Amino acid sequence: MIQILVGFGPMMLKALGQTLLLALLGLFFACIIGLIFGLMNVVKNKACNIIATIFVDVIRGVPMIVLAYFIFFGIPYLWNNMLGIGGMTLTALTAGTICLALNCGAYMAEIIRAGIQSVDKGQMEAARSLGLSYGVAMRKVVLPQAIRTMIPSIINQFIITLKDTSILSVIGFPELVNTTKNVVGITFKSFQAWALAGLMYLVVIIALSRLAKMLERRLNRGRE
Repeated sequence: MIQILVGFGPMMLKALGQTLLLALLGLFFACIIGLIFGLMNVVKNKACNIIATIFVDVIRGVPMIVLAYFIFFGIPYLWNNMLGIGGMTLTALTAGTICLALNCGAYMAEIIRAGIQSVDKGQMEAARSLGLSYGVAMRKVVLPQAIRTMIPSIINQFIITLKDTSILSVIGFPELVNTTKNVVGITFKSFQAWALAGLMYLVVIIALSRLAKMLERRLNRGRE
C-alpha cells in the first residue's frame, strides 16, 4: 500500500476531491429539487401532491446506474436524433450532477416533507391568524423550525450521495473508484489500491458521521 500511496497518492487524492465536488454539487441541486417537491407534497393541492408523489416514486424506483446511463447517453441521443436539433453533448460532470441531483432530490423531498410535518400545525395556524400569507408563514415560521429537524438527515443523505458517486464511474467521471481502476490497471496491485481507496472513503464518511451526531446532540440540547 505504501508504494501505491507514494506513486499514486496525489492522483487518488485529486480523484477524492472530484468525488467530493460531485457529491456537493449533487446535494446542492438536490436540496433545491427536494424543497420544491417537498413543499408540493404538503400543500393542500391534490394536483401538486400527485406530481410530487409521482416524481419521488419514479426516481426512487429507477436504479441509479440506469438513470446515469439514460442521462449521459439517452438525453443527447433524444436531443440530437429524435428531436433533430443536433449538437448536444453532456460532460461526465454535468451528467453525474444531474443524476445525483435527481436521485438525491427524491430522497430530500421526503426528508423535507417529514421535517415540515414534524412542526406542530398550530405554528402555521398561529402565523396565518396574524395575517401572514401561506408562503410567508412557511418561509419564516415553519421552515426554520423544520430545518433543525432535517439537518442530521441531510448530512446522512450527503454521506449516501458521496458513496453513490462510485456508480458514476460507469460514465467515465474521474472520481475515486474510476481512478482506482486505472491505478490497478497500471500496477496490477488490486488489493493495495482498493484498500487505499476504501480507507479514503472511510476517513471522509466517519468525519461526516461524527459531524451529523454532533449536530444532532446540539439540536436535542436546544429543544430541552
